[in-house]
Amino acid sequence: MGRTVCVRDERRNPTAVSELSKPLSSYGALLFDLDGVITPTADLHRQAWRRMFSAFLEQHGSQEYTEQDYFDYLDGRRRDEGVAALLESRGIQLDIGHPDDSADVDTIHGLGARKNEDFLSLVSEGVEAYPGSVALLDALQKVQQGNGEKPALAVVSSSKNAVAVLEAAGLRDRFLEVVDGVVATARGLSGKPAPDTYLYGAQLCGVDPSDAVVIEDATSGVASGRAGNFGLVIGVDRGTGADALLKAGADIVVSDLAELL
Repeated sequence: MGRTVCVRDERRNPTAVSELSKPLSSYGALLFDLDGVITPTADLHRQAWRRMFSAFLEQHGSQEYTEQDYFDYLDGRRRDEGVAALLESRGIQLDIGHPDDSADVDTIHGLGARKNEDFLSLVSEGVEAYPGSVALLDALQKVQQGNGEKPALAVVSSSKNAVAVLEAAGLRDRFLEVVDGVVATARGLSGKPAPDTYLYGAQLCGVDPSDAVVIEDATSGVASGRAGNFGLVIGVDRGTGADALLKAGADIVVSDLAELL
């Protein structure tokens, strides 16, 4: 937990190697994205988005959906914002509709509901967290027990299903707060790459952003952490690419959270 991690600091000097000697456990709060950081549910999101958009775009005679579309327009974004961004890339205009639109309605919210039905069906088959992520949470829990419940742990996710996923993985009790798509919508918070949801997470944990760590696998989430001036932004490369995460503003990139032990 306290070992020195060497990183290339792209923001200051693209050729310099910096040492982050401050251990994670010394920060006031650690704010984790969920899909792709704690659980491999990003794969389920990709699958559900691919099914929905492949069918929709084919029906509209548009350019076919590709895996790169997920990273360019959907990864880490709030559901409605992601749908709108991808449709804009194809020159397709739809009414935004209402958040309660059903899956059979061709609105932005309706397409989001269509994707979400498929995602929840996949989640119902079970969710198993990344072993390295659980190992880090175990280590942090031991620190908390001897340190007055500090650092505070929170999940900051664009998904409206974050609580359901955490419960399916048996990890809901590990986190003091969950700021998800439901909370963001209710409070009128802009989604990632805006810093709003992470700033709200830090606020709920009672810490200044400079005393908090953001842990993200999406470039939009990394950009959110950088825009919020957080004390440390860690990128987790689950396929996005280390260079892309560094360019978005990550201080350090790891391939698994066990590397932070």
